[in-house]
Amino acid sequence: MSSPPPNLAILDLGYGNVESIRLGFARLGAEAVLVKDATLVGEVERLVLPGVGAAGYAMGRLEALGLVAALKARTKPLLGICLGMQLMFEESDEADATCLGLVPGRVRAMTAAPGRPVPHMGWTPIEQAHPEIGLENGDHVYFAHSFACDDGPATAARVTYGGPIPAALRQGHLWGAQFHPERSAEPGARYLKAFLSA
Repeated sequence: MSSPPPNLAILDLGYGNVESIRLGFARLGAEAVLVKDATLVGEVERLVLPGVGAAGYAMGRLEALGLVAALKARTKPLLGICLGMQLMFEESDEADATCLGLVPGRVRAMTAAPGRPVPHMGWTPIEQAHPEIGLENGDHVYFAHSFACDDGPATAARVTYGGPIPAALRQGHLWGAQFHPERSAEPGARYLKAFLSA
């Protein structure tokens, strides 16, 4: 008799912030397993797509592991963190990469300006937070990114950094965090808890 699929899994692409994300969930009493099997990607109840690095390389890893079709077919909760959220969009300026196309729009290179360096790194307050995602307006969360997703109907929270930038998305079964919830103290924990309850 085969064992049931895990309740919570993190996609293991062989790089990135996997262990810190596991620890973030563990602090909430949730055990996350690592997966890279296309069947489990479809079956696991809640799946996290992490990301640190470049869009082109990450998409190459997904293709090499045969996971692109499984991610596109998935209908259960899926959370993309940082680059993982960016991979949900159609295209990225980073290496002109074609991404998963789960959310309409493009990921664009951010432009530096006086007092506004790129990458955008550090704590920034959330604005216009959707009530379902566990964040409140004014919550400070931690960012580390040089590219930003197009603002659109899926945006569930914003920050201002030379203009509005999507900080989180929520579209059907899709969740996204441009910030790092696992490094964002109590607000980040609330966000992860909301995803666990989705």
